[in-house]
Amino acid sequence: MRYLESRKNLTGSACGLAGLALTFAGVAGPYWPVVVAGLYGAGALIAPPERPPLPDFPDPSAQLDELRGDFGRLREYLNGVELPPAAGRLTELTELLTALLDPGWVAEVLAQDPEGVHALSRAVRHDIPEAVDTFVRTRWWTRLTPGTEPPERHLELQLTLLHEEADRLAAALREVEARRQESHTRYLEDRGRSQ
Repeated sequence: MRYLESRKNLTGSACGLAGLALTFAGVAGPYWPVVVAGLYGAGALIAPPERPPLPDFPDPSAQLDELRGDFGRLREYLNGVELPPAAGRLTELTELLTALLDPGWVAEVLAQDPEGVHALSRAVRHDIPEAVDTFVRTRWWTRLTPGTEPPERHLELQLTLLHEEADRLAAALREVEARRQESHTRYLEDRGRSQ
């Protein structure tokens, strides 16, 4: 069935019809079946190649579902790690990430922003685990070498930077939703004027 709709068949059929027209005009003579078949074959050979199908990319909401699962595993990991009181920024950060990943209008807007999904993915799958793991490993070494800069300071700074990045993403999503709402309001006003 696919061949019937292909460019080769359509071009060959058009050339074959031209061969039939030549036959009815009396040009092809008794060899008309050879002329029609030959023109069909020539048309099929000169037809442009088929376009490759578009790649089937995963649905953005499916990516967010995977990210939610990874975030759940990250929270389990964080619950099992002993962190200092200075890591209160981690609680704020995880609450913000929970709000961004919760299903609803935020997830709908986020699904349309591949860079935002990538930023969240990078934070959940790499940045936060790396910051916490580095703190845990470094804390052990600082016990052996007193007088060095405390790893809590670096952890708090890293978490603050990650929180600021997530906060910027949340602000951008709020702005997109506000623009969408303004656009819908203008649409309704214009529709009301036209009636």
